[in-house]
Amino acid sequence: MRPLYPNDGTTNMTDDKFNRRDFIAAGTTVALGSLLNAKEAQASAQISKDIKTFSRYRPSFGGAPGSDDYLGKLVPGLRPSGQAPVLMHAPDLNKLEWKMVRGAKEFHLNCQVVKQEFLPGVFMNVWGFNGSMPGPTIEVNQGDRVRIIVHNELPEPTSMHWHGLEIPIAMDGVPYLVQDLIHPGKSFVYEFDLHQTGSFFYHAHVPMQEAMGMVGFFIIHPKVAYDPPCDRDFGLIYQNFYIPPNASTADAMMMDWNWHTINGRSGPYSTPMVVKHGERVRVRLLDFSPMQHHPIHFHGHTFWLTGTEAGRIPHQAWTPRNTTLVGVAMVQDFEFIANNPGDWIFHCHMVHHMMNHMVRQVGPRIRPGNTLSALMSNPDRIPEPVDILSEKAMKSPGYPQGMQGMMLSKEMDAQAMAKINSKRETKGMRPGWLMGVEGLMTVLRVLPENLYNRVMSDAHVRPGEIFDAMTKGQYQNQG
Repeated sequence: MRPLYPNDGTTNMTDDKFNRRDFIAAGTTVALGSLLNAKEAQASAQISKDIKTFSRYRPSFGGAPGSDDYLGKLVPGLRPSGQAPVLMHAPDLNKLEWKMVRGAKEFHLNCQVVKQEFLPGVFMNVWGFNGSMPGPTIEVNQGDRVRIIVHNELPEPTSMHWHGLEIPIAMDGVPYLVQDLIHPGKSFVYEFDLHQTGSFFYHAHVPMQEAMGMVGFFIIHPKVAYDPPCDRDFGLIYQNFYIPPNASTADAMMMDWNWHTINGRSGPYSTPMVVKHGERVRVRLLDFSPMQHHPIHFHGHTFWLTGTEAGRIPHQAWTPRNTTLVGVAMVQDFEFIANNPGDWIFHCHMVHHMMNHMVRQVGPRIRPGNTLSALMSNPDRIPEPVDILSEKAMKSPGYPQGMQGMMLSKEMDAQAMAKINSKRETKGMRPGWLMGVEGLMTVLRVLPENLYNRVMSDAHVRPGEIFDAMTKGQYQNQG
C-alpha cells in the first residue's frame, strides 16, 4: 500500500507502522504549528501596525517622522483642549501661598538657614526659603501682577533674582547694579506684571548663596493649556553639594561635589512621580548645580523637548530624545505619552552623580566589621586602619574603589527603609528597589488605572505586588 506521507529517507511511515496514535500526534503537531504560525502572524501584524500608527497604550512608532503622531509628538492627553492647565507638582516641595492684596498676588519669601533631610535621618546644613531647600514653588498665571516680599533671616545680606523674567530693571535683583543688598532682619518688596509663560525660577543673586541651595521654581501658566494638553505636570530641581566626611555643612568654596539632590533629597529618598497609563506627561527639569551639567536619561520612553527657561518652543522645533543634556541654570521641559507600564528610572548619567556621599575610602565607617553606630556608642575605640591595597579582596590591581559605606548602618537601615517605603508613591514596588536608586536618581511609575488606584489610595499593597502585576500583564489593558 502507498505510504500516507512520502518517504524522505528519514522516516518510513507506511501503513503498517503509521498507527492511530501516530496519526493523532501528527495532527496535533500540525495544529500546534498552525497555532504558532497564527500567533506569529498576529504579532507581526501588530508590529507592522505599531510602526505605522501610534498607541497611547503600547510602545509604538507612529508613522513617518514628519507626522503629528510620530513618537507621540502631538498626541493629546486625556484632558480635552480649551481648559486651564493642570497645576505643576514638584515632589517633596511645597507651594508658596499667596493672598490678593491691592490688586496683586502677594507672596512672602523668607531667606533662611535650613536643615534639609537628604536621606532618612541625614540632615545637612544648607540655605533655602520658608524652611526648605529648594524653596517652595511660586505658581501663577500669565497676566497676573505679583508682589513678593523677601525677608532676610540669613546671617549676611542677600538679594533676589527672577531668572528669565522680563521685568522692570529696578526689580531684577542684582546687588549694587540695580538695588542695595537686603541686610539681615530687613525686607524688600519686589512687584511686577507677568506677560510670559513657562518654567522660570528665583534665586539669590549672591554666588556663594546659590551654591548653598537658594533656589525655587517660578511657574507661569497660560490661561488656557497649550495643545496638545497634558494630564500631568512635574517639576524637578537638580543640585550638587560638597559635604566632607563626618561633616553636615555644605562647603560652597569647593569645586567638587559629592552629594546630589532632586528637590532637596537624594535617591532613593526622592519621591517617585506616579502617572496613569496613557496620559500625556510634562516634566520641567532645572539644573541648579554650581558647576555640573547633567545628561538626564529616562528609561522606557521617548520624550520631546518642548520648552526651556525662556518659554515654550514652537512644535516645529521640538526634538525627540531619551537623554538630554541640561546645563547649569537651564530648564528643559519635555513631554511624552506614558504608553509603557512599569517603574522607570529617571537619572543623571554621569557616574559620580549616581551615588550618595562619594568620598575617599577612609575612616572607621568603612573598615571591615565596624559600623558608624558602634563608633558613636564608644568614640574612644578607634578601629585599626586597614591597608586595603594589600588585601586579597582587591582582585583588580590599581582599583581601590569599592561599594563601601554607601548605605546607613544596619541598625538604621530598617528605619530608613521604612521611611522611604512608607510613601504611598512607592507602594508595591519590587522589594529592594531602593538599592538601585541613589544620588541624582528618581523613578517615574506608569501604572494602569486599576493599579494606579490601588497605589494612590489607602488600600494595603504588599511589597512587589504592583511590579509583579505589570511584569505578568495582570492589569486592565486599555488598548
